[in-house]
Amino acid sequence: MAEAVADPRRRVVQQGLFSKSLSAAAKLIQWVLFSLVFSILIEWAGMVLWWPEEGLDHSRNMLVAEISYLDTDFRRSVVTSDPARFAKRFADNTYYYLFEVTRFIDFIRWVSPPSVANEQGVRPTLHKIYNPVAEFVIAMMQVTQVFSVRLAILTLAMPIFLLFSLVALVDGLVQRDLRRWGGGRESSFVYHYAKKAALPVVVLSWVIYLALPFSLHPTFVILPFAALFAMTVAVTASTFKKYL
Repeated sequence: MAEAVADPRRRVVQQGLFSKSLSAAAKLIQWVLFSLVFSILIEWAGMVLWWPEEGLDHSRNMLVAEISYLDTDFRRSVVTSDPARFAKRFADNTYYYLFEVTRFIDFIRWVSPPSVANEQGVRPTLHKIYNPVAEFVIAMMQVTQVFSVRLAILTLAMPIFLLFSLVALVDGLVQRDLRRWGGGRESSFVYHYAKKAALPVVVLSWVIYLALPFSLHPTFVILPFAALFAMTVAVTASTFKKYL
């Protein structure tokens, strides 16, 4: 009897827990950066097409509104005792490391003043390039601060997803036991699709909220997606196979 010879070019790569964690973290960072770039592009497009009369005030008003939500409605959190201070510090640190440590602010201050008569060097040329897009650059910096505040709010809201998922898990396991002892039908199709939909729901909530081109109370984004995430957990637990 001839033995099957495995093709050496075909190798099964099994990821361990550490590599899976790194892959998940890399994908999360990728989606966060995508949301940041998308929100900046939307703000720039809005300054040209949708709110040209507001200009820089649009992103500045968004920042004020996002912080006001924290001051009025998010005074307690499991993550920190002072959510508003946590979000402001997070936004300030983001601004510091992205624009001050990199000397980006110094560059803008150097290139912003108009050229004097008979000034030589590269600065007059850079000023001519920077001057038409100055408002867009400042808007990009303000949108980055808005993005940081929203990212802090989402971090503070993660316990809500955990709480909803725990309740949904218990309910789903109860429904599974009722189906098991009542002779209900088992559907692996529903189970696999509900399981695959859980993580994209969380990612979608982050992407949508971080990239919103207008101020919206976090409750109107977080609670619906938390409920949808809990629904996927409940369906996954209830349709899990009857016998292990």
